[in-house]
Amino acid sequence: MDETMIIEAFNESIRMILLLSAPLLILSLVVGLLISIFQATTQIQEQTLTYVPKIMLIFLMLILIGPWMMSQLNEYTLFIFNMIDKVPL
Repeated sequence: MDETMIIEAFNESIRMILLLSAPLLILSLVVGLLISIFQATTQIQEQTLTYVPKIMLIFLMLILIGPWMMSQLNEYTLFIFNMIDKVPL
């Protein structure tokens, strides 16, 4: 296995991490921002108010985009197996 194959595998793994985590992180950020604005305008300072909506929406998002995430992971796994197959013995 030469350096170019290792760099290609590393780049693909970083891309996959960003691609799969971005929707959930962006949703969590937006929900947290909206709840913070709500708390600031109503002066409700309940610490647990942010957790329940975030968790519920993240689970809902996982249900909705879970099949897409699994197909992306399947493609990545096939990519890695194909790279292993190309390694000279």
